Amino acid sequence: MKKHLLLILTASLYFCQVAYAQTNELPRSTPEAEGVPSHAISTLLDSLFSIPQTDIHSVMVMRHGKVIAEVYPEPFKAEYQHTLYSCSKTFVSAAVGLAVDANLLRVTDRVAAFFPESLPEEVSHELADMTVHDLLIMASGIQPDGSLREVNTYWLKPLLAKPVSTPGKIFKYDSLCTYMLSAIVQKVTGKTVLEYLQEKIFADLHINKVSWELSPEGIITGGWGLYLQPESLAKMGQLLLQKGQWNGKQLLSESWVSLMMTNHIDTGDGRNYGYQMWQASTDGAFRADGRFGQYIVVMPVQDMVVVITQCSNSPNPWVVSRVLAPVVKSNPIESGKDYQALQKKLSDYRYPTVPGKAKGNAIKRVAGKTFQLSDNQFGWKSLSITPNDKGMTVSITNDQGIRSDLQAGFRQWCTTWTAARPPYSMNAQQKFKGIEGDFAVAASYGWTSGNTLRINLQYVNWISALDVTLKFNAETVDITVHKNYEPDVPQFSGR
Repeated sequence: MKKHLLLILTASLYFCQVAYAQTNELPRSTPEAEGVPSHAISTLLDSLFSIPQTDIHSVMVMRHGKVIAEVYPEPFKAEYQHTLYSCSKTFVSAAVGLAVDANLLRVTDRVAAFFPESLPEEVSHELADMTVHDLLIMASGIQPDGSLREVNTYWLKPLLAKPVSTPGKIFKYDSLCTYMLSAIVQKVTGKTVLEYLQEKIFADLHINKVSWELSPEGIITGGWGLYLQPESLAKMGQLLLQKGQWNGKQLLSESWVSLMMTNHIDTGDGRNYGYQMWQASTDGAFRADGRFGQYIVVMPVQDMVVVITQCSNSPNPWVVSRVLAPVVKSNPIESGKDYQALQKKLSDYRYPTVPGKAKGNAIKRVAGKTFQLSDNQFGWKSLSITPNDKGMTVSITNDQGIRSDLQAGFRQWCTTWTAARPPYSMNAQQKFKGIEGDFAVAASYGWTSGNTLRINLQYVNWISALDVTLKFNAETVDITVHKNYEPDVPQFSGR
């Protein structure tokens, strides 16, 4: 019996190590040991957390290849993956570089030559002239059309059928440029971008907890959809900082990394753009950049990498280099009270739970009752609440028939895993295709009046958060939802 218990315990520990093996792999140090004042990191964190309409999910600061500070505000954790939006583009650029290094591709290759089956009957001179380089610098000559991926189950053919102005001249940011790059890599390698990166880069970086959305036609979406842990982002940033080298092995050529971080085109608004990366105009820093503020900031002059995942409607990416660049030193500096204050700050970050009372007057008549909901953008069909020793269970059934019994805590966060998909600002055919595993929802609640219940739902391994208010009437409930990722406030009801 003892032997069986030991085997079970050993297997459980092994599972936990495999599941979360990618956290705490990078070496750790202290800020002062690497020449960074702790008060500067405190200032950076204060700046990031004070930006209006911003939910910070993780911050990791590295210098000389070592993590010197990191924070995951409760209920977020280091092991949670995060959807990265356009931060994904930088990884596609790396895959293109790998194909170029392997002589499978040249940046001067014509795009049309890769997709003969998807070309229109008449190919214009402009379409014929479009090159891989033009896609890399967001100058395809095609007018961006976000609705294309929303209404079509095949994207390449309608995309290539669009009018093309002179390519290579005018910067027009378009995620479908990156999608075409992803399709080209798949054509020349016989592997998806994700498979190719797993083989050529991720294996050496020990990035194995990774997914990426697929288009309906089976191509990695490229311009969005990568799903990674923060430490994996830091590894990629460090690889770029080290000019493509990792543990003495050249994974990506130094020449390609240089091209990624070189300004190739005038964006028209004073910013600089390389190969699927943004450059700072003054301090030599560059970044991978995703919607709502997903960043890998690489600072070669200071030998630093900073990773941020968040949901911000007013992000400020260059606050990182502005705060840190002027104060770093070439040698270790003395540690003191500032370091102790920083450690306390890092441990204290947490999202406030919902204010209010543990019970409301309405609980007696609504406990366990299932409300059938009117049409709503979340696909919720029914909802019920049931008190328990930890707080309450919020049961939601969606339009796919998946029931999520979410534990909500009073004055604490409780996390539940569910197969139901989280809310997502991206509208594309078959979104979530390719994303593996369940999703984690941290919840807290409070009764703000006798008949009004407020529940906060943080989708901690995605990006979304919902602040849900339930106002109970005699036989019905009115529901209002505030989202952290869009300004509209859905309202619907249940009976």
